[in-house]
Amino acid sequence: MTMLESISQVATAKPVPYMRQLCKHFGHNNEADYGDTSGSIRLPYGLCELQAGERELTLTVSAEDAETLARMEHVIGSHLERFGRGDELAVAWQRPV
Repeated sequence: MTMLESISQVATAKPVPYMRQLCKHFGHNNEADYGDTSGSIRLPYGLCELQAGERELTLTVSAEDAETLARMEHVIGSHLERFGRGDELAVAWQRPV
């Protein structure tokens, strides 16, 4: 089955700490791992891959259908925005055509 995908590039001065925080948070109850600049979070209904750049954190979520993809966008995006409230992080998703 073809997975649908959505990407968000979040501008931040602290991409690695935010990537680690997301992976650790979701890793309590889900499969999650991370290295120096990349990580992944596997939820029961989708996957999020994280890539820490120099001044941005790129999130790529994938799921089997549009409804589940929207759920992944919401869950991952809302957590990152909450964690980064002090830095005013904004997650805006783009779906490739």
